[in-house]
Amino acid sequence: MDQLALLFVLLLGALVSVPVGDRFGLPAPVLMTLFGIVLAVADFVPNVNIPPELILPGLLPPLLYAAVRRTSWRQFTANKRPIFLLAVALVFVTTLCVAVVANAIVPGLSIAAAIALGALVAPPDPVAATAVAGQLGLPRRLVSILEGEGLFNDVTAIVLYHVAIAAVVSGTFSPWRAGLDFLLSAVVAVVVGLVLGWIANKLMDVLGDATLQIGLTLIVPYASYVIAEELHGSGVLAVLTTALFIAEYATDADDVMTRLAGYTFWDIVDTLVTGVAFGLIGLELHNALRTASGRWGELLGWAAAIVGVVVVVRLVWLLPATWLTKRLHARRDYDEEIPTSWRETIVMWWSGMRGVASVALALAIPLKTDDGSAFPDRDEIVFIAFGVIMATLVLQGLTLPWLVKRLGVRADTDREKEIEKELAVRAAKAARRRLKEIEQVEELPEDVTEQMLRRAFEIGFRISPDVVEDERREGHDKRMRRLKRLRRIQQEMLSAARHEVLAARSEPGADPEIVDRVLRHLDVRSLR
Repeated sequence: MDQLALLFVLLLGALVSVPVGDRFGLPAPVLMTLFGIVLAVADFVPNVNIPPELILPGLLPPLLYAAVRRTSWRQFTANKRPIFLLAVALVFVTTLCVAVVANAIVPGLSIAAAIALGALVAPPDPVAATAVAGQLGLPRRLVSILEGEGLFNDVTAIVLYHVAIAAVVSGTFSPWRAGLDFLLSAVVAVVVGLVLGWIANKLMDVLGDATLQIGLTLIVPYASYVIAEELHGSGVLAVLTTALFIAEYATDADDVMTRLAGYTFWDIVDTLVTGVAFGLIGLELHNALRTASGRWGELLGWAAAIVGVVVVVRLVWLLPATWLTKRLHARRDYDEEIPTSWRETIVMWWSGMRGVASVALALAIPLKTDDGSAFPDRDEIVFIAFGVIMATLVLQGLTLPWLVKRLGVRADTDREKEIEKELAVRAAKAARRRLKEIEQVEELPEDVTEQMLRRAFEIGFRISPDVVEDERREGHDKRMRRLKRLRRIQQEMLSAARHEVLAARSEPGADPEIVDRVLRHLDVRSLR
């Protein structure tokens, strides 16, 4: 098996892991990691030969962009305190604690190298948190906080990592210089992200076509990451800024085709890239196995100690941080976006899985320093990092569904239905208001007006059938049964039309492009 065949195997595994995970109630990323481990120990599977410096820019931009599409700037601002405590403060605390313990137990490990180890194992993975938490039916506020933490903690960790690596390689370290680099990195990233977001927004209008617009959304995250890194900014923060800008300002409510096609496209990209990323985590196990040759007891002991530090520090930090955040929110009469019980806090603690970023940073550690000597204890750092990744991702990922079920932490479905119902009523009322505005400037026949009023009612009903209780329309059940019957007949008619047009594609002299264009019109009509 060569490298290209291995890539196709991972892509296929990414697709298969989704229904398998749903069938057994297990997160697809964890299954892909286990699949990668199986491939790593198989003799016929080659070692992965990907330059470490290409892993982050190759995988993170689309994964981050896909994750941001599922959230909004409003959610980030609502959760700014817990996200800051987790994504910034906790990363610093975890890095410091890991550095202190690693420096104490690993003979000869310098403080700077220990900080590099702490930085690369400190950030929980945004993709793992989103993929795992999203499948478990957790309360939306918890998912929002986990997404925010996962998206922003990489910014802090990667900057700390680069500062520590530079100190080891050069042999010098300046706290003031490190602080200035951290600030400048964030400023450059935000500026790049906003500029590219604005440019992308303008290009959306110029391109017009849905296919071209979606293609632009694939290019922009990579461009944002690369440009920010070239200007010594944070590529991760630049991608987040660009994605949030596009999500807020580049959305046309009437551009239905682009929105529907974009959802489908990014779901596919997210599934495939996530699968490949976590498959690579498992495949990179061979590096750790090679390092541990003849030293299993010693290295496993160090790795277990660091795993304990990472897990315990997160719990010890979360308990007072959650209490403090609740007190701050209580003073403002706003506590909807934070954990409301110790059970939810425990779930947040156990959701701190490490993943793609930690692997990429571990593999990106230089082989040599500026004076030509080998990077001190590089093999030991890589092994410990993989120990933390495997323990948190596999152990916590496999047991998190059981823990969630055991603690009974579930989304408030009644509240979600109530919000959905409120939005349905607002949508129906907006449609009726627009109909009245049209009636003021156009003379509509009575039967047309009545039909349009029914259509406005149907808008809300399709979103949430419960709106009929508020609307109090007599005979709605009868009309809905009639509507469903008409829609069923219409769908069968459209199905017959699509079969006929599709059959024409194979006829002699048929123009496939024209047939596909007609078929696309029928498909769009079927969505209405």
